[in-house]
Amino acid sequence: HENLEAVEFLKHLNSIFHKEIEGALTIAEESTAWPRVTEKLEEDGLGFDYKWNHGWTSDVLRYMKQEPQYRHQNYGDLTFGMLYAYSEDFMLAFSHDEVVHGKSSLLEKMPGGSTAAKMANLRAAFGFFFGHPGKKLLFMGQDFAQTTEWTETREPDREEAKQPLHAQMSEYVRAWNRLYRSEPALFEMDYDPKGFEWINCMYDKENIVAFLRHGKDEDNTLLFVCNFGENDHETFRVGVPSAGRYKEILNSDASAFGGMGRVNTRLIEAESEQKDGRADSIAIRLAPMTVCVFSGRREDGKAEVPMEKTEESLREIPAKDRGIISSLPIHPAKTAKAAGEAIAQKGADALDKLSVTVGKMIKKK
Repeated sequence: HENLEAVEFLKHLNSIFHKEIEGALTIAEESTAWPRVTEKLEEDGLGFDYKWNHGWTSDVLRYMKQEPQYRHQNYGDLTFGMLYAYSEDFMLAFSHDEVVHGKSSLLEKMPGGSTAAKMANLRAAFGFFFGHPGKKLLFMGQDFAQTTEWTETREPDREEAKQPLHAQMSEYVRAWNRLYRSEPALFEMDYDPKGFEWINCMYDKENIVAFLRHGKDEDNTLLFVCNFGENDHETFRVGVPSAGRYKEILNSDASAFGGMGRVNTRLIEAESEQKDGRADSIAIRLAPMTVCVFSGRREDGKAEVPMEKTEESLREIPAKDRGIISSLPIHPAKTAKAAGEAIAQKGADALDKLSVTVGKMIKKK
């Protein structure tokens, strides 16, 4: 049954919320097939900015839970999300729902006979998460791969966060946040089909996927190669969008992140060797349980990906396009505490405005 009054309330709430609070975002944690949740109100949508993609989270975690030798049986879980990725403005959420009530933490969901093996699997999952279209939500404690599941009765285990493997996971997530903020290809076209392109999504036996993320500038492209299998490929050939030189800008197997350091340290020249339906390709080192990201410079000298954005230039990008991770104002505060207090105050001011607005709505009702 449809509660039409509730639907109208949500539409009106979103309308007032966006009108009264500049830069406000409303996000729907909605798991039904109700349509047009993030469509504009003028187009008979509910008017939310984003909707959690529960299906993507469920599929990816189901895939990652499998022992690597059996993952090929669930390979479609990695690729299925792109079939409906543009039906809503989705947010990919590794939320509290996934790490409570006996479900275990993200780390403990991963296969592996040691903590290091589980960490490698989780780094690969996070790499796919950051590379996939959609805004990002990562629940507290998962940023340092907390071993125990979350509970409201205690804070995240900050002592565990200081241990080497967990501190290295924090550095890995930090590196992704820095890359996310500096590379428009990771957020500018999340909701435009032109912003994503498969290189190969048919390596089911190898448990490998390769894809491109595009920015609005036609020269702004990132290449992702994700290996969720056990095989260590000393030479793995992958098709590329154009001839030129390619540089690895992030690798989840880097020693700084707790990996074994099997990375691509040199510029790689594309060769005129067909692969993945492309005229040009590159040969890379691809370690097990690894996600690596490449930027390119074409033969004409133009960069496939622009140089790192400055904080000043980031201010010019609308918050909704930057994504949740970088949607908060850039604070000059020198300490995390000062920045946190500034963010908290902004949130408190926004909630005060919202409570007054909702109160007026109820009174009118």
